[in-house]
Amino acid sequence: MSTTPTPAARPANPRFSSGPCAKIPGYSLELLSDAPLGRSHRAAAGKAKLKRAIDLTREVLGVPAGHRIGIVPASDTGAVEMAMWSLLGARPVEMLAWESFGEGWVTDAVKQLKLDATVRRAPYGRIVDFGEVDFDRDVVFTWNGTTSGVRVPSGAPIPADRKGLTICDATSAAFAMDLPWDRLDVVTFSWQKVLGGEAAHGMLILSPRAVERLESYSPPWPLPKIFRLTKGGRLIEGIFEGETINTPSMLAVEDYLVALDWAQGIGGLPALIARAEANAAAVARFVDARDWIANLAEDPATASTTSVCLKFTDPAVAGDASFAKAVARRLEAEGVAFDIGHYRDAPPGLRIWCGSTVETADIEALMPWIEWAYRAEIEGRRAAA
Repeated sequence: MSTTPTPAARPANPRFSSGPCAKIPGYSLELLSDAPLGRSHRAAAGKAKLKRAIDLTREVLGVPAGHRIGIVPASDTGAVEMAMWSLLGARPVEMLAWESFGEGWVTDAVKQLKLDATVRRAPYGRIVDFGEVDFDRDVVFTWNGTTSGVRVPSGAPIPADRKGLTICDATSAAFAMDLPWDRLDVVTFSWQKVLGGEAAHGMLILSPRAVERLESYSPPWPLPKIFRLTKGGRLIEGIFEGETINTPSMLAVEDYLVALDWAQGIGGLPALIARAEANAAAVARFVDARDWIANLAEDPATASTTSVCLKFTDPAVAGDASFAKAVARRLEAEGVAFDIGHYRDAPPGLRIWCGSTVETADIEALMPWIEWAYRAEIEGRRAAA
């Protein structure tokens, strides 16, 4: 029995998973009653829903009018793969990696596409030096490391006059961070992250420069049907007007529309960013006041405001994966935090989703429970020793 007092308050919503993420506040399945279930996605009703999802995405994110937005298969992974397989190979390539998903894109570029790529890596908690990157090459990177809690800092030196394309996996950043659309040629994300949508659908946003590449370059490798964005050397415009390559879930589309409507209703992108920043700040206040836990991100300027990763710094348990997992189990058993253990490839610790659908009051209620679970696990180990 732990002698550590149990916190009085509990999070109203204990869902702090980094994907799929918490639904919007006040969510109910009744909000999906207008979904055209049992109808073809190619019927007028289905096409209208898909087109509205694209239009609302543009409005909320502030995507420039000249950029194309498409709904594509296989979540963010499918969107990134589609971009890499369709666009890379025309110029030299640089791959940037500072967490597991970035490493996955490195593997695909080097081992599957067999590109002679320059690979720049940083360990968990750090980020590569963007000042050393050659943007006259095509550059592939994640904006926010979901498994490392490290993001590209504001004002990163991505030149406007670059000759290469920038391909950015922004799945844990879109809707919670300000993306520089004039510096990004391909942006991908999924519905299941910041807006708490359902999985399996990806978003692919192309700048005019990316479209020009697609229409002027044919990669030397075969392209599966779900990766094909051009026909006869021209962009398939229908993909970016709601004519999806394969069959989407109209229930998931409706769910995404509900989340987009909520986002607009609370004030759009500025409000979404402010909510995530307030959540991350609540975690930071707690961590900064204690000497046994710290943010995995070493530089506050690169610390994520969505997938906040923490490490235990107490010498007795630092780097101990079994301890971190035990703390996460205690929190789940108490029903105060689900799915906040570290990612399987990441350093041991906790990962708290602080995206825009999470209420700051729930983050503030969670943090004392983390201290309770930490101290209870320490006491339990001492008693068993």
